[in-house]
Amino acid sequence: MPAGLEKACHRCISKIASNVCFLFGLLAFLALPLSMTFTGMKFLEDCPVQPLIPLYLLVGGVIGSLKVTLLLYDSTRMRQLLSKSVVIDDDDDDEYPWRQNAHKYYIHLTLSLFLFLWFILGNYWVFSVYLPNFIPPFHQPQDYCDKTLYIFAVGVLIISHTVLFLLIFCSCCIYCFSRQRYSSEED
Repeated sequence: MPAGLEKACHRCISKIASNVCFLFGLLAFLALPLSMTFTGMKFLEDCPVQPLIPLYLLVGGVIGSLKVTLLLYDSTRMRQLLSKSVVIDDDDDDEYPWRQNAHKYYIHLTLSLFLFLWFILGNYWVFSVYLPNFIPPFHQPQDYCDKTLYIFAVGVLIISHTVLFLLIFCSCCIYCFSRQRYSSEED
């Protein structure tokens, strides 16, 4: 990545991460993994047809809460640094936070990779028993899943698909606009 584009991306990410609205958005987004955790714990034994659905919600909620909490910490830390008006010289090697804190970068990367793989597994587990019996049948009492649990899991997956689509779409738009701007600056 060209140095100018890298600096522009860093400035953009810093401004977004230090924005108060972004912090409130992260706090609001923290409600989803927390509700996943509580729903997974509450209905842990209530889906014998696919016992991994409540486990998906429980583990995804705990790891998702950890990820959002780390993002909140990093954002508040960036706000503190900006409020102190820390000015960093352009030639300084420590200008980019991911170079200073490589271990944080790898923690975020590992958590994100785990959540993505867990998301794929959750899709398989939830949709492999699409519309199960919500009331235990008399002849097969283990062939059901609690309606609240199942509908909540489907809702979480729909929200996750929507957020993933929006992230990919916005990233592609930003990439296209930055490439267009970068190529027009070269001319």
